[in-house]
Amino acid sequence: MAGGALAMARTEGRLAGRAAATPPPPTPVRPLTPREKAAVIVRFLLSEGTALPLAKLPEHMQAALTEQIGQMRLVDRSTLAQVVEDFLTELEQVGIAFPAGIEGALQVMDGHISANAASRLRRLAGASAKADPWDRLTSLPVERLVPVLAEESIEVAAVMLSKLPVAKSAELLGKLPGDKARRVAYAVSLTGNVDPETVRRIGASLVAQLDAQPPRAFDSGPVERVGAILNVSGAQTRDEVLAGLEAEDAGFAAEVRKAIFTFVHLPARVLARDVPKIIRLVDQPVLVTALTGSQGNAEQAAAAEFLLVNMSQRMAQGLREEMASRGKVREKDAEEAMAAVISAVRQLEAAGELALVRDEE
Repeated sequence: MAGGALAMARTEGRLAGRAAATPPPPTPVRPLTPREKAAVIVRFLLSEGTALPLAKLPEHMQAALTEQIGQMRLVDRSTLAQVVEDFLTELEQVGIAFPAGIEGALQVMDGHISANAASRLRRLAGASAKADPWDRLTSLPVERLVPVLAEESIEVAAVMLSKLPVAKSAELLGKLPGDKARRVAYAVSLTGNVDPETVRRIGASLVAQLDAQPPRAFDSGPVERVGAILNVSGAQTRDEVLAGLEAEDAGFAAEVRKAIFTFVHLPARVLARDVPKIIRLVDQPVLVTALTGSQGNAEQAAAAEFLLVNMSQRMAQGLREEMASRGKVREKDAEEAMAAVISAVRQLEAAGELALVRDEE
């Protein structure tokens, strides 16, 4: 009996020793929420010296991220490795990325939705407390901002130039009248104490002014539209319309004259190296008609000679021979042929293969 009790005691001792040597099972770790994972990724990247454009996030997201980082303490290595691995896996599985915010979406949909729908969506986005109005203002072209800037007070204009990117602010300042530009530039030096909420309200007010403007029914202005119509009109009609415009509004008539581009403007507005491109787009019979019909007018004849001189001389010689044997051309046929040459120039310009010389150049 004594030997059996001693053996039992030894067995219990060995079992107790093994139990003491075996570590307890690990305590299950609570899985991180998506917001906590985002905080871990941002903290990890910042610790590696990576520059993150967090300022481009909406302010409420910046605030939520910062608060989450402030609430966390320690993350073990295995959890960090797992979060980074999950993050990389998600990146590799991304098939397409959508723009952030309604303004980015409207840029993608530009030309595919109506102007009224785009304007309504912008108003709804501007009414959101989470939207930053300066994101919208920064994305607008200078031409949209100039009228608003010109009508605003010096103080508001100074805040606007201080908030926009430097290059855009410089361009806007250059479009203001000299006296106002100087006063706005000086007022910029007084904006150091403006609080962020006031800046946000000013931005929201400017966006509201822009959204209050009715959408434009035409893509181009009246000067460009009238000029485009007169470009393809007959010479007599063009001269009569311009004479009438000068009697009604001399300033508008002068702008329309600048917008007109006809056959006689070829030597002044087209570079000699681009002539071969134009010739290739015009059928040879049409070109012969245009060149032949131009000989009765000094300016038109000079434009025809400009084309002939700047093409291959073999082709020019052939065209001259056809012009000599063509005989007289009706005025209407000549104007239609010259309009075809101008249409070729416009086609090349729209495709980016040709750049017209501006009058001021």
